[in-house]
Amino acid sequence: MKPSSRFAAAAGSQTRRAFLQTALAAAPATAVSAAALAVPGSKPLRTAEGLIDVNVSLGQWPTRRVRCDDSRELVARLRRLGVSQAWAGTLDGLLHKDIAAANNRLAKTCHQDGKGLLVPFGSINPKLPDWEEELRRCADLHHMPGIRLHPNYHGYRLEDPAFLRLIELATQRRLIVQLALIMEDERMMHPLFRVDPVDTAPLRDLVQRVPGLRLVLLNVHRTLRAKPLLELIAAGNVSVEIAMLEGVGGVGTLLAQMPGGRLLFGSHAPMFYFESALLKLKESALTPAQSQAVGHGNARHLLTS
Repeated sequence: MKPSSRFAAAAGSQTRRAFLQTALAAAPATAVSAAALAVPGSKPLRTAEGLIDVNVSLGQWPTRRVRCDDSRELVARLRRLGVSQAWAGTLDGLLHKDIAAANNRLAKTCHQDGKGLLVPFGSINPKLPDWEEELRRCADLHHMPGIRLHPNYHGYRLEDPAFLRLIELATQRRLIVQLALIMEDERMMHPLFRVDPVDTAPLRDLVQRVPGLRLVLLNVHRTLRAKPLLELIAAGNVSVEIAMLEGVGGVGTLLAQMPGGRLLFGSHAPMFYFESALLKLKESALTPAQSQAVGHGNARHLLTS
């Protein structure tokens, strides 16, 4: 029986959300292991190198507390669940005008609390003064491998010339560019803190105009899917992660439609339960090679390319 069939048998008529809630409730509240979410008859999902989670955030969300929004608690939890590396942005970077201070705290936290697991991805707001200097600091002072952008929180659209200038300079400095399309489900948004998704319509042309750009789209599948997503991936070195991917067997379905090297493991922790992303790999009928590639191989290649 294929893994997706085993999941269907285990979940019955339940949705993924209901199945995940059941698994979480059945496990100890202080330590939900990968084995606790294993499909019956399968082994815990771990790779020789450990998972690389490309979508983790540090700090506290402005409108509510979430589990593991303490960096040390988050690191401990990720390690227990088989993560060897997590690419971390800062939630302070969404609203704070002092981006340099936010990035300083991010770098310090990754160094002190990360214990070799957290890799900082700094925030850059091209609508603030001296953003080019802050981009230099991320690369030269903090030795970050990439940056994370939030245009919808920083008040600019992708057709803004400042965005093109930003991705050009980031590419010249060999920085990976992560672009977060949304940060939370619209149903969870505070009435006074509603933010529209990033409009990606101009992005395909921009990707083609910047040779060498390594672009990772975060939290993509609620707002960009099917043909527009596949066309964007085909436009250049564009990767996506699975945090907001829905549907039973969704990872396998997506892999059948796109280049296998462009799909990354991402959890959007601590905003989302890490175990949800883990389950998405467990429930899909992936070959060992595909599991290794999505789990860590594609991210590792992106870092070194």
